[in-house]
Amino acid sequence: MVSDSQLTDDEFMRYSRHLLLEEVGEQGQLKLKQGSVLIVGLGGLGSPAVQYLAAAGVGTLWLADFDHIEVSNLQRQTLYDMKSLKHSKAETARIKLQNLNPEVEVIAINQKMDEQNLAAFVAEVDLVLDCTDNILIRQQLNAACYQAGKPLLVGAAIRFEGQLLALDPKQDHGCYRCLYGTDIGERLNCSNSGVIGPVVGTIGMLQALEAIKFFTQTGSVPWGELKLFDAKNHSWHGLRVPKDPACPVCGS
Repeated sequence: MVSDSQLTDDEFMRYSRHLLLEEVGEQGQLKLKQGSVLIVGLGGLGSPAVQYLAAAGVGTLWLADFDHIEVSNLQRQTLYDMKSLKHSKAETARIKLQNLNPEVEVIAINQKMDEQNLAAFVAEVDLVLDCTDNILIRQQLNAACYQAGKPLLVGAAIRFEGQLLALDPKQDHGCYRCLYGTDIGERLNCSNSGVIGPVVGTIGMLQALEAIKFFTQTGSVPWGELKLFDAKNHSWHGLRVPKDPACPVCGS
């Protein structure tokens, strides 16, 4: 059995296009193989993100979602099909990703994430992807990542607009709590406002891209920056997230 410190012959074939890249190469691929990611939410954002992470050879993927697949999901949640209806998202995703790449370990978490269990799951991984659409869970996930010192890639999309936010507790920038405060009242989401499918796909793929860059140390992840995507005009805007000194999550 080949250890995580080596690539198998099959892996050399599978990841040959990565290995051709000077910025990745064998060492970068090994870092991906040794990496672990928790993906919370397997909907429009999580679907493309997990497919690209599995295809890239990230060693261990923890897939968290307690929901079941409905026909209205299929407009944007590209991991599923008509045969998936009424089945668990987490377990369906696990099976599909294992079929895509049996070299990676995929763990399905078919339960709701909350303050009671988030800390334990976050502690297991190197990186977390927030692919949810619930403001309360986002705040709890942000707090759990900062408490554990784990980097967090947050994605969001609605209508024709997308957001990407990269957070690293070890760096001097604000967190999700600094940006959005504690308002956990009713917010607009895909269910009540709609969304164009490729917008969530774009943001989900970018979460996967930044995760791959994080593990391979390629380029620079935009830590502490909120990236705003306007699909109607195909334009991007960015802003730094300042740290709130009084923030109970990341403040001093």
